[in-house]
Amino acid sequence: MGDNKIQPSAQAGRTSQASGVAGEVGVPHSSVDLHYFKGCQEPRGDTYSMRAGEAKDTGMAGATRIVTPDKVRELPIALYRKAKAQPKYRFWSLYGELLRREVLERALEAQIRNGGEAGIDGETLESINASPEKRQQWLDRLQAELKTKRYRPSPVRRVMIPKGSGKGQRPLGIPTVKDRVVPTALCLLLLPIWEADFHPQSYGFRPKRRAHQAIDAIVQGVYAGYTEIIDADLTEYFDTIPHRELMKRVAKRVSDGSILRLIKSWLRAPVVEEDKDGTRRVVPNRCGTPQGGVISPLLANVYLNPLDHGVNHQCVGQARMVRYADDFVIACRPGQAQAVLERTTRWLKAKGLKLNEGKTRLVDIRQTGINFLGFNLTWRRSLKHRRYLHVEPSQKSRQALREALGGILNHWTIGRPIREVVRETNQVLRGWAGYFHYRNGTSVMSGMNRYSRNRLRRWIWRKHACTRGLWSAYPDERLHTQYGLYALPSTAAWKAAR
Repeated sequence: MGDNKIQPSAQAGRTSQASGVAGEVGVPHSSVDLHYFKGCQEPRGDTYSMRAGEAKDTGMAGATRIVTPDKVRELPIALYRKAKAQPKYRFWSLYGELLRREVLERALEAQIRNGGEAGIDGETLESINASPEKRQQWLDRLQAELKTKRYRPSPVRRVMIPKGSGKGQRPLGIPTVKDRVVPTALCLLLLPIWEADFHPQSYGFRPKRRAHQAIDAIVQGVYAGYTEIIDADLTEYFDTIPHRELMKRVAKRVSDGSILRLIKSWLRAPVVEEDKDGTRRVVPNRCGTPQGGVISPLLANVYLNPLDHGVNHQCVGQARMVRYADDFVIACRPGQAQAVLERTTRWLKAKGLKLNEGKTRLVDIRQTGINFLGFNLTWRRSLKHRRYLHVEPSQKSRQALREALGGILNHWTIGRPIREVVRETNQVLRGWAGYFHYRNGTSVMSGMNRYSRNRLRRWIWRKHACTRGLWSAYPDERLHTQYGLYALPSTAAWKAAR
């Protein structure tokens, strides 16, 4: 993430130069978007200020999680500074930077670290990275296609994966390796530009931001008196974003025709679906950003960014919106939530989106808790009789951990070595604790610790043909010391938010 400040290169500076006329076209947050919230107060101060959450210049170097050498790191810094200094500026010469070999190399490295399956062409990352020669040859061909503008995205292979709720499935697009590397390289250029515009209350898929910060923002809002909560749920957001409106939003910051054509080609890339009998069919993609596409999270943030500004700047003193990708909560002053909900609904409808009426709720957090990003938030009284917002893993999150452990510690895995099974179990437990060991979840951690011990204890007992006493032969201490079971943290992770 670039720890040292580096001055932008002269070349990067020239890349962002444009005529004064071009710089004036396309205002990122126009009154057209904000008039839906005209009943609220007018914004005060600099509308584009990132305030306390302002991203650092050097942070832009790692915006796409690409480990970059100095000469590549300079470019995102320069783009961010230019975009931050001129909110109406449109970048018109970015395609040349996309062709830079070091940018493509870093994008390929990022995809190799991430891994992933092959796309419709069957080409794998392992085959590309089999040797330095093959890797360089592959990059040579890709760079040549981009230079001659012969590059065309391939159809996206679609697979269905279970939803987190366990009810039904959702589609996941798997682009080819080539169609993952080029968008990754483009994200290195585009994310710093839009980071200058994104509202600080947006936390999803952004550098130096995480879900815990979004939870903190809600807690702070409740303590400040914003106790009426709009618990919103968008209906299939990623699948319903209108391409035309999205491209208009993108063009407000980027006027490079080659870049715009690239983005449009990814959006319109057809989808290949495969039936159970192996029959394939090609389905056109007329709206939405494919889930699984590298650039999809960035475009999704771009499309909802005006809503972030509309609520947070036009409803100062009345409402605060906290968003993580397509999940958002609007905390309102008592008596204001219904009006804000109506304005938000009108804005979404005008943009081709809609709220899921069955899941969107308007509640008083002091009476009814909410679930957000895997956590349950409820108003409680402490042992010292002080009211506070209690944050702990939700029931659904706990059930997801139980199901994950059940998928490892069951009769089908009895024949596997204990060390191998425990190692796989520990990976699940560490990942769950890394996210959910936060704020007031100590009692939940203790309960899930008991569950994981009991699950492993019974698994080993059955593996040994039930010839020993269940509890006497496999006490908690033995599970952790001899068998190496990971113990979920039992210390408090509470963090003050007042």
